Amino acid sequence: MKKFEDANVAAVFDGYPRPVRAKLMRLRQLIFDTATRTEGVGKLKETLKWGQPSYLTEMSKSGTTIRIDATKDGRYAMYVHCQTNLIERFRQRYPEALAYEGNRAVLFEASEDIPVNELRHCIAMALTYHRAKRGAAAETKR
Repeated sequence: MKKFEDANVAAVFDGYPRPVRAKLMRLRQLIFDTATRTEGVGKLKETLKWGQPSYLTEMSKSGTTIRIDATKDGRYAMYVHCQTNLIERFRQRYPEALAYEGNRAVLFEASEDIPVNELRHCIAMALTYHRAKRGAAAETKR
């Protein structure tokens, strides 16, 4: 498990109810592992945005920010910027494997295991969102 570099982020994790905290820690680790495995992403910056643990591709600028948090109803979620098309793309690829909230979140039940392979792919898509967008724009210009 990756150590926390930011005490404020660690404090937020410490404040989660135990069952959700364990799931969020696993999701956090999956985000870091996926970043390491995904070409061009580089080191992630872990910080707080809107009080939520957030993961930025600050060095490479290859992707959009991923945020994770517990929900008020006892679930937890992975959020992406609502003005991207990422949730729409996740829905097209994984309509049954994942649950969604609008155009900003993938929702998880604390009592269930996450579909790791599908989620890893979605995380990689978020971490390379800007790079993929730039590539598509270059293709359009040709």
